[in-house]
Amino acid sequence: MNQVEETFRSINPGKIGSRIALVIVVLILIFGTFGTVGAGERGVLLQFGAVKDKVFGEGLYVKIPLIQSVTKMDVKIQKDEVPATASSKDLQVVTSRIALNYHLDPDSVNRVWQEVGRSYNTRIIAPAIQEAVKATTAKFTAEELITKREEVKEEIKANLAERILERGIVVDEFNIIDFDFSRAFNEAIEQKVTAEQLKLKAERDLERIVIEKEQAITQAEARAQAIQIEAQALRTNPAVTELRWIEKWDGKTPQYWGQASPFIGINR
Repeated sequence: MNQVEETFRSINPGKIGSRIALVIVVLILIFGTFGTVGAGERGVLLQFGAVKDKVFGEGLYVKIPLIQSVTKMDVKIQKDEVPATASSKDLQVVTSRIALNYHLDPDSVNRVWQEVGRSYNTRIIAPAIQEAVKATTAKFTAEELITKREEVKEEIKANLAERILERGIVVDEFNIIDFDFSRAFNEAIEQKVTAEQLKLKAERDLERIVIEKEQAITQAEARAQAIQIEAQALRTNPAVTELRWIEKWDGKTPQYWGQASPFIGINR
């Protein structure tokens, strides 16, 4: 028993604690030196909280433990739907809904983190959409926003892409889900369309009447010409009269003629 007690007494608790602390420090240094960046992410290197130019790609990275840290940023394609209100060239209020696909520029994630952090959606994208929609919508009348929708879409997209690319964000796809106008304007458009349809119908009816008139005139002229030709033939050739008489004769001799030939003297 005395030997066991002497053995425990020979163990210095201070040395054990130091060794444990040393092991912990070594583990911290080892695990704090290495890290990984997942697929579709980039790592922003921070040194004492300050953003450095280094951006880590996917895979394993090495940093200085306790001095440097890595913040991961998502660079995969993201989608947002944002409502936007603007005025057209003819001062009609236009409410639209915008669908945007975008992603962070992988080489600019450190700048994005430094300037806005992860709130780039509300601080950059949403305001940029509003400004791009307002700037473009003001160039078109309300009717043109409907008839030239594809042109309007492309111009808003180009305007927006230029605005947010400066802040390290790339536009992948842009769509106008819907344009909505005031009720009065919608009724005015409906009335205009109805009036144009009625006008078109009237024009087609007039064209039909003119064509029918021309056809009737042509037919009348043809009949008159035929009569004139036949009259001329009768004047120049008496035999034509006999031919017409024969064509209309039913083959029966009138009773008051008796047995006389109906053709006696027809050429005289």
